[in-house]
Amino acid sequence: MNTTAVAAAPAAEAIPKATFDWRPIALVVALALLAVPAVGSPSTWLTLTVAGLAMGLIIFVIASGLTLIFGLMDVLNFGHGVFIALGAFVATSVMGWGAGAGWGGFASVFAAMVVAMAVAGAVGWAFERVIVRPVYGLHLKQILITMGGMIVGEEIIKVIWGPLQIALPLPDELRGAWLLGDAAIEKYRVLAAAVGLVVFAALVFTLNRTKIGLLIRAGVQDRSMVEALGYRIKRLFVGVFVAGSALAGLGGVLWGLYQQSVTPQIGAQVNVLIFIVIIIGGLGSTFGCFVGALLVGLLANYSGFLAPKVALFSNIALMVAILLWRPQGLYPVANR
Repeated sequence: MNTTAVAAAPAAEAIPKATFDWRPIALVVALALLAVPAVGSPSTWLTLTVAGLAMGLIIFVIASGLTLIFGLMDVLNFGHGVFIALGAFVATSVMGWGAGAGWGGFASVFAAMVVAMAVAGAVGWAFERVIVRPVYGLHLKQILITMGGMIVGEEIIKVIWGPLQIALPLPDELRGAWLLGDAAIEKYRVLAAAVGLVVFAALVFTLNRTKIGLLIRAGVQDRSMVEALGYRIKRLFVGVFVAGSALAGLGGVLWGLYQQSVTPQIGAQVNVLIFIVIIIGGLGSTFGCFVGALLVGLLANYSGFLAPKVALFSNIALMVAILLWRPQGLYPVANR
């Protein structure tokens, strides 16, 4: 195999391999430091910062699936929200069954994550074959047909689980907080942050350090060349869509537990936030999505504490400011 040809593809890299730009990361640090005098109390600042980072990492898990699909497949999937909602509702069923079976809190949450990823991935496979495959390369049609798919998906969820809001309470083991002086660090937020970091590390490793990652990125750059080497790019791309859908399902579990309730519209409600993060980070950039999600999570918590009315449009203001500075986002993917 000609590994040089495969490794030459820079598209959709998790972290750009050119001269690395630390300024967006410094922006995250600067935002946190600027909030110290505004908040006033160090303990309150620490509580808000940990909560913001946890929220950002949950948003990253949700958005990473769509970043993966767009960055590697060039598919504008506006139906991504249905996989988020599906993951959240699957979690209600699995955790309810686990509580009845006497499972511990961590066991039921872990089982909910695994089952939600499996169900969302399976539905994503069908979604790709039936809805997305006929419109590859046609962005306008992709937007229209995937939005229609999300509407249909929401109605199916209503048929299965009902149209009303369903509670998704945290298990006893994840309730409460650890106290660091006067600062309260919620247990669930720590778990959610840990899951987000694991997902980020797994994506970076897979895309940059494995043969599958190299083949996928090479297929984005020059599909015919990779197929000439004997690899079936179509199957790899289907796998990418399934993985992106599974990550959305995992994100739905985390977001549902974060909200402690789920509705059929939960995915559509988060969709706007997801696209803000992806635009801020740079379309198709996994690392940009990671940094953008941290910025959104921190700003939402700081502004919600300092000026609740401003928090309603703080993310839009952040996106506008970032695009004025960098019109292609924090870490634009080269050669798209």
